[in-house]
Amino acid sequence: MARLLLFLGAILGLLTSAMYMVEPYLEQLYIFTPRELAQLSSDAISAHGNDTAAVVSYIVDNLAKKHPDHVNLEEEWIFNNAGGAMGAMYIIHASITEYLIVFGTAIGTEGHTGRHTADDYFHILKGEQLAYAPGKGVYAPEVYPQGSVHHLRRGDVKQYKMDKDCFALEYARGWIPPMLFFGYADTFFSTLDFPTLWRTTVVTGREMIGNLLQGKV
Repeated sequence: MARLLLFLGAILGLLTSAMYMVEPYLEQLYIFTPRELAQLSSDAISAHGNDTAAVVSYIVDNLAKKHPDHVNLEEEWIFNNAGGAMGAMYIIHASITEYLIVFGTAIGTEGHTGRHTADDYFHILKGEQLAYAPGKGVYAPEVYPQGSVHHLRRGDVKQYKMDKDCFALEYARGWIPPMLFFGYADTFFSTLDFPTLWRTTVVTGREMIGNLLQGKV
């Protein structure tokens, strides 16, 4: 056991050192930009309104034209439980430094955002998202209607609620692998839904490895 802990500690130390060294060059590794995705989401909503299936297709089709080697065209919906909130997601892109998904629910959910190693942008495609961060004099929620962007900065944390039917294009940029622990925790300590965990791992791993093989970190 002592040797295992020593080995794991060494691996963690190496990974932490590597992340620290690469940090100044992160911007050069991204293929998406928040501005690009905000504009694309706005265009999709303008074109298709509350037809969310058409909005998602519009976004994915346009991304595939611009980034043909890095977009998952197979619309694989998977349940996602994290921070007490439950919804479903379609993984459009997953790599070491970025992920892009459509996340949402047709019946509403609420939970903890997590405190992450990446900036997280929620482009609201349908419905409304509420968020709350405690502070002196803060007694009202942040409100993000359709077409708006909720930017959760790296290291910040909030309570959030997707009221009724709400779907968002969620874009994270930074260090993605450490975020997986948050995404997996509810399975082990709450839902025990291991088939969904397995499916999430298969799709995420496939996309990350596929992008790595094409030189996308």
